[in-house]
Amino acid sequence: MSRYADYFAAERRRHIEELLAFLRIPSVSALPQHAADVQQAAEWTAARLDRAGVSGVRVMPTGGHPVVYGEWLQAPGKPTVLVYGHFDTQPADPVELWTTPPFEPAIRDGRVYARGASDNKGNMLVPILAVEAMLRVTGGLPLNVKFFFEGQEEIGSPQLPAFVAEHRDLLAADLVISSDSFLWAPDQPQLLIGLKGLAAIEIEVKGARSDLHSGLFGGAVPNALTSLVEILASMHQRRPGGGAGRVAVEGFYDQVRPLSPEDRRRMAEVPFDEAAYAAELGVDTLVGEPEYTPVERLWARPTLEFNGLWGGFQGAGIKTVLPNEAHAKLTCRLVPDQDPREIVRLLTAHVERHRPPGVKVTVTRPPGNSWPYLMPADHPGNRAAHAVLTRVYGKEPYYARTGGTVPVIPLFLRELGAYTVGFGFASPDENFHAPDEFFRLESLDRGLEAYCAYLDALGETL
Repeated sequence: MSRYADYFAAERRRHIEELLAFLRIPSVSALPQHAADVQQAAEWTAARLDRAGVSGVRVMPTGGHPVVYGEWLQAPGKPTVLVYGHFDTQPADPVELWTTPPFEPAIRDGRVYARGASDNKGNMLVPILAVEAMLRVTGGLPLNVKFFFEGQEEIGSPQLPAFVAEHRDLLAADLVISSDSFLWAPDQPQLLIGLKGLAAIEIEVKGARSDLHSGLFGGAVPNALTSLVEILASMHQRRPGGGAGRVAVEGFYDQVRPLSPEDRRRMAEVPFDEAAYAAELGVDTLVGEPEYTPVERLWARPTLEFNGLWGGFQGAGIKTVLPNEAHAKLTCRLVPDQDPREIVRLLTAHVERHRPPGVKVTVTRPPGNSWPYLMPADHPGNRAAHAVLTRVYGKEPYYARTGGTVPVIPLFLRELGAYTVGFGFASPDENFHAPDEFFRLESLDRGLEAYCAYLDALGETL
């Protein structure tokens, strides 16, 4: 047992009640009518940090939803870590699919059900409670700790790049610890060392000045939908036997960092049943670059996907027209060392080269692009986390990557020069962004133990 076990046992009821109070705040950042609730969640977080014994706590404006900062800097000569999380949530829709109301948290079978329970309020509260325990039990911390919690992660953190750049000195740290992370499974830890970046474009194709009768003009006048499909079909090579394979955009792979034998070995250690995976998703086969395994494609190879196509008649029945407009949205998930700005340039050039005659094509770049991220597996922060997670779970963590994108993590590396260790205790089955989201109370218990041990370890190893 750790030296904090008795404290946590005595305070467990209070900790759960505090989590329930936090979850009652409907801090939905995407909906303007909840802006005051996001502000309330920021103020709740600030007050909780203050009660924990953290100094310099403040709610700071960003031009959008606020951030919360606090610090404990009383360990001279010791390293500094920055603990990150977010107090905003996704919308709760469709509300009718929840067993209990999404902002009236309910405990069932050792789980707390509420929007934001797992992503990220339950996980975000853990390091606050852990630091409070360490201060009350030992009177201090083994290193310096800063806290940085935001209220706009679920909408892509639009104001954060400018904010972090402006407050680089305030946020300076040797390592970032993100509570916005997850386990491989409830009883299997992982260290998430890589994230994909994101590049996005929208394509608009215009033909004639209006829709035209397909019988009177078909075969002579360009069809915007046909032209768009031609452009899109040119963006992938075909796999042997059919299906999309490699991306066919010139220069797309030029900056891709090749996988090392060690990279491939670590990925091969992660259990993956291709047939079961396909069956669970309801597909007959998997696609992508045949020279890479599915895990390698999911985690460490770039992709180009079509996210939306529209144009022409969408109603029931038939309307015999040549559409004069067609549209597509597409995104690329990027890997080190791809630059999202360069990928947008390459995509734009490809579209222009493959523009069919007789139509006008416009490419626009929506907001939300992000850089890829990869952390050295043997970084001291990872080594310390590996030892702690092995002790807490009785199993060594997998070294994993994800095809998802978290823009703030490469932002911290770029602006602060600090890598980020994902140290969260959510599980993939906890219905993030879906009805009946939940957080296991067992994860709260393990997370508190692990955070205390991890901060102790970092004080010795960073």
